[in-house]
Amino acid sequence: MITFTPLSGAARASKTTPLCYLLQIDDVRILIDCGSPDWNPEPSPFEPSEETQEQAPWTEYCDAVQKVAPTVDLILLSHGDLAHCGLYPWAHARWGLKAPAYTTLPVQAMGRIAVTEDVEGIRDEEDIGDEPTEKPDGNDTQEQVEVSRETPPPGKNPKGKCIPTVIEVQDAFDSMNTLRYSQPTHLQGKCQGLTITPFNAGHTLGGTIWKVRSPSSGTIIYAVNVNHMRERHLDGTVLIRQAAGGIFEPLARPDLLITDADRASVITSRRKDRDAALIDTITSTLSSRSSLLLPCDSSTRILELLVLLDQHWNFSRLRYPICLLSRTSREMLTFVRSMMEWLGGTISKEDVGEEGTNSRQNKRRRDEDADDDALGAFALRFKHLEFFPNPQALLQTYSSKDPKLILAVPASLSHGPSRHMFSDFAAVSDNVILLTGRGEEGTLARALFDKWNSSQRPEDRWDSGKIGRNVMLEGTIKLTMNRKVPLSGLELELYQQKERAAREKEAAHQAQLARNQRMLEADEDDSDSDSDSESDDEAEVRDALGGDSTDTMRDDAGEGGERGKKSERGVDNTDWYDGDEGLTKQLLSFDIYLKGNVSKSTSFFKSTGQSQRFRMFPYVEKKRKVDDYGETIDVGMWLRKGKALEEEAESEEMKDYKRRALAEEDVKKAIKETPSKYITNEVEIQLACRLLFIDMEGLNDGRAVKTIVPQIIVHAPSDATDALIESCRNIRSMTKGIFAPQVGESIQIGQQTNSFSINITDELLAALKISRFEDNEIAYVRGRVSAHATSTIPSLEPVSSIPVQADPASHPQAQGQRMLGSRPQVPVPQSTMIGELKLTALKSRLASVGVQAELIGEGVLICGTSGKGSSDALGGSVAVRKLAKGKIELEGSVSEVYYIVRREIYNLHALVAA
Repeated sequence: MITFTPLSGAARASKTTPLCYLLQIDDVRILIDCGSPDWNPEPSPFEPSEETQEQAPWTEYCDAVQKVAPTVDLILLSHGDLAHCGLYPWAHARWGLKAPAYTTLPVQAMGRIAVTEDVEGIRDEEDIGDEPTEKPDGNDTQEQVEVSRETPPPGKNPKGKCIPTVIEVQDAFDSMNTLRYSQPTHLQGKCQGLTITPFNAGHTLGGTIWKVRSPSSGTIIYAVNVNHMRERHLDGTVLIRQAAGGIFEPLARPDLLITDADRASVITSRRKDRDAALIDTITSTLSSRSSLLLPCDSSTRILELLVLLDQHWNFSRLRYPICLLSRTSREMLTFVRSMMEWLGGTISKEDVGEEGTNSRQNKRRRDEDADDDALGAFALRFKHLEFFPNPQALLQTYSSKDPKLILAVPASLSHGPSRHMFSDFAAVSDNVILLTGRGEEGTLARALFDKWNSSQRPEDRWDSGKIGRNVMLEGTIKLTMNRKVPLSGLELELYQQKERAAREKEAAHQAQLARNQRMLEADEDDSDSDSDSESDDEAEVRDALGGDSTDTMRDDAGEGGERGKKSERGVDNTDWYDGDEGLTKQLLSFDIYLKGNVSKSTSFFKSTGQSQRFRMFPYVEKKRKVDDYGETIDVGMWLRKGKALEEEAESEEMKDYKRRALAEEDVKKAIKETPSKYITNEVEIQLACRLLFIDMEGLNDGRAVKTIVPQIIVHAPSDATDALIESCRNIRSMTKGIFAPQVGESIQIGQQTNSFSINITDELLAALKISRFEDNEIAYVRGRVSAHATSTIPSLEPVSSIPVQADPASHPQAQGQRMLGSRPQVPVPQSTMIGELKLTALKSRLASVGVQAELIGEGVLICGTSGKGSSDALGGSVAVRKLAKGKIELEGSVSEVYYIVRREIYNLHALVAA
């Protein structure tokens, strides 16, 4: 039985992101995708503000993931953006989501880049509160200084935001298992019996359609955010292929299909028109000495934009800079260049990154430089692209008046460089803010998109297949800006005083620890010496009996000098006092050994107060240096060997993790961060720029979505869900089981199917006529089910006595109907042929047995038509036609060729006799 539960991104939901679903097959729980919401939601600045919510909008979603995380047995990630894998590092590190995770290599790399960029951007502007920090107090009314002194328990933080550390992100993505496209993987352990296979989904680099095969529940296809169109850097999805006759055969006829309907009611404009509008807007704006701001993501859809811009810059020979504001952009392009085999579309080493219009020159350059002959050496080398980690670095290189194209992350405009650039960009007239995606609900990007879409005519809106026009933004809006600023003035002095006091306190604490350690070492029993020579033993005896009378000793209260060598102590760790006074520290010298600190007068014959113990002739026992078997014990050797074994036991991943952690600690120690604080202020912006939206999300529109046969619809608003369901109901051959579950609603599929286990006895198994078909063995079974007291599983036994049909001649009413010489009717056994005939395979088999065949089109194969060869000796010709699925017609004269062709057709099928 299959149970499907959306944790987020359900159908008929006002907010369709992030995506996270729980799929349970029998007793195996599979978590498909684990996206993160936008952690800085805000109401639209263009509409009256509504009442603030008492709790964060992601609280219910995070609680649901935290609840199911320890029980998950398998994790599948489909795309490398925040909406599909953003929450996985936090759940892996804090919520116990330790189940095996599978994805493709590009999704692993792009997901790591996307989450790292998001984490660093948020932590650079806000004090998350999950790390011990110390900030001075400020009294500025316009600034809010956030102070966090204690580390919250795992899985919690003061603001409720699940922002992992960079180390947690690296550790989580390193633990993933990577697969290739069309690589079936047979799982083990609790998931034994399941087979998972990834297929190309388009939309993002490494985007995956997951096929899960279960022996009890059939085939399950998970296909969300797919794109059937070929792009510049990616091929279209394999789910819909015109060359393959529509649906890709390995993905055809699944038992359950899970797909999205987010764009079911959308008509996307032609790619040619969208590219032309984007290029024309950029060229005209730069020619008028103005600049453009293009918010984008950090790892996935930005590649399509970079390839398009680079080709246009090379073709038009533009000299305006393309500025990319991102911390991880260089690392991202390095990863992409190492994964050229995953790219597709129209991209190649000749037309991207190195003067794309002159392929001959590039080929000659590669031939001359043999060292750079590797794949990707010249691809994606965007010579017009410049990288900047923050807006301050950009302003240091280019003035705000210089025309330039700025690509800034993130695309949501909720934080980071894109938000800070928007606050400066929006107030300059003739500047253009170019949106390529709608953005998530509750973000500034979605508010700008809604503002643009509402300003369009009904026939020019984005879902009508038209491009639309740019609009002029007017009025003022208020935005909340978070920043991290260095301390100055009184705050810096207070911070330095606290730092100085903390250092002094730490130094005093360390000194106290060192003093206590010295006292402990001084109080240790010196009788555990490793010396084995007789002279050392005699020296210890002399030291115990007195030693040098000029040495001083420390009293019990810790006053006086520090205890020195062995000669200053007795064997039993005792001090020697004067028996008469009890106050002096003069060392006594007797021929006998006194144990204990004697504070009262004592003598050899009697003592006052508590009786004392005496021991004659002090003796120091020698230590054994060999074990019971006479072998010398080398403690150092065992310590070294144990350390070597521990190092060998460590995996390569742990070594890399420790090496990376040590490297980061060294960097932190080498470069001390300037004392700073987090501030939050509200900025009022006077809008004067232009706004334009061009759809570059790379997703299917409604026409393509309705071509797919869905059974469970997710990730869709109400109108799109209803449109797709209505379209599917109009198809006669369509299944009636179409579901659109809401968040937290569990859909059970296959609960009416009953599965039973049964044993086949050896007698019945020996009587079966088994036919082989591909990798399977098939036979028709007829028997009787019997239960045994010794087993809980029933057995299938051969029928011992089959009731024979009564002879019609013995029936009194049939005597007059029987013809003279007729025989009783006996039921003729029926047989079934299993398999699908492929004419190309039949042609190959006939050629191997000496019969030549030729395909003449329209599903017809003519056999024995050649005038030469062995087919003439056989005589005749036969035509094999495929009339419909499962129906074959063999037409020809009765000849040897006819029987040979029929025999080979039988051999291509499994014949099962009933």
